[in-house]
Amino acid sequence: MIFNGTKLKGVYVIDVERRADLRGFFGRAWCENELNSHGVPTRFVQSNIGFSHKKGTLRGMHFQNAPFQEVKLVRCTMGRVMDVAIDLRPESPTYREWVCEELSSENRKMLVIPQGCAHGYITLVDNTELLYETSQFYAPAHATGVLYNDPAFGVVWPVPVDVISEADLSWPRFIPANT
Repeated sequence: MIFNGTKLKGVYVIDVERRADLRGFFGRAWCENELNSHGVPTRFVQSNIGFSHKKGTLRGMHFQNAPFQEVKLVRCTMGRVMDVAIDLRPESPTYREWVCEELSSENRKMLVIPQGCAHGYITLVDNTELLYETSQFYAPAHATGVLYNDPAFGVVWPVPVDVISEADLSWPRFIPANT
C-alpha cells in the first residue's frame, strides 16, 4: 500500500503497490499494520455500496456528529468519481479547505476520510459504484451534512450536477464554529 498525504491532515490517497508479472498484478488493498502506522483505525463496523446510474450524480457532503463521528475508507469498484473531503475540524490549520481525488475501477485508488471531515462525490461516468468501510454504524439522529455548493468551501465540481437527492439539497449553509 502506498500512502500519499494530502493538505488535509489524516486524508490519504492510497495506491495499490502492484507486483506485476505475465498474469497481471497482485497488491494489498488492506493491511492493518500499514493503516495503523498512518493513524487510520482498522476497526470498520459497516461496509456500504453506493451505485449511481447517471454521470453527474452527486452524493454528499455527509458526516456524522459526535459521538458517532466516523472514518471512511472509500474505493470506486466500477466507473469513475471525483471524491471530495472537506475539513470541518475548527482546530485544524486547514479548516474549511477541501481536497479531491479521482477514484476509478482502473486506478484502484482509495481515499481515507478521517473524523471531522465531510465526504461526498460526483460520478464522472454512467453506472458507477463506490464501496466504503466506516468505523461507526450509521446513526440517523447524528447524520448531517453541508451543501455541496456552499460558497464557504468553494468546491469546484468537474461536471454539472444533474442528479442529487432532496436530502442533499436541504443541508443548511455552513456556519463556522467560531462565530
